[in-house]
Amino acid sequence: MQCASLPSQEGFTLISMIFINQAFAAPDAQVAPATNHLLHGIANAGIVVQLLLLSMIALSVWNWLIIFKKKNQFNKISEMNEAFLDVFWKATNLQQINSQLEPHIGSPLAKVFESGYQEIERVINSQQPAGAMMTGMENLERTLRKAHDEEVEQMENQLSVLATTGSTAPFIGLLGTVIGIMNSFQDIAQSGSAAIPAVIFYNYLINKIKRLENQLNGFNSDFLNIARRNFFKGT
Repeated sequence: MQCASLPSQEGFTLISMIFINQAFAAPDAQVAPATNHLLHGIANAGIVVQLLLLSMIALSVWNWLIIFKKKNQFNKISEMNEAFLDVFWKATNLQQINSQLEPHIGSPLAKVFESGYQEIERVINSQQPAGAMMTGMENLERTLRKAHDEEVEQMENQLSVLATTGSTAPFIGLLGTVIGIMNSFQDIAQSGSAAIPAVIFYNYLINKIKRLENQLNGFNSDFLNIARRNFFKGT
């Protein structure tokens, strides 16, 4: 009966080297692709793909800046409107409100009031005959409507960027996929997820504007009623 011969010293050395190489090289082979795949893909993408990716990143940063800016703006507007309304309803006449207007001039309601009050003063100082009061009331309505539209336009400023991003970002991503963007970005491009925050916050901010616009509309009606009772009786 023959016994199996033991490996030589050289054999043990070779086996040990193979085992060590497999033990330490295998994890590196698995970790390296996982950690470098993203950067490698970007570095090896075409110039057009890189420009598209850069534009998406820049557009995203721009959108978030607008979102935070408008959110803070609307919060301040709500606070200033409430403070001005408190003064408005506690006052006994429009002259008293006008004398306390300066601390609240950042409020859209205060700006509308200022425009309306100046128009009332202009009509009164013009010493129009009683029959011309109807024209004065119509002028006041136009003045308030113009001030209202200007304030709404100011609140809507830059929101078109969010709307444009929401509608175009999926197509930018799709274009990147078509021309060969790397696989790791294909799901993002195809789903248009870069556009999701823009759409969500666009709708959120539009709803905030609608509530503030409703407040402006209500204030305009109240102001006109007060003006009609005190300055334009019979119109």
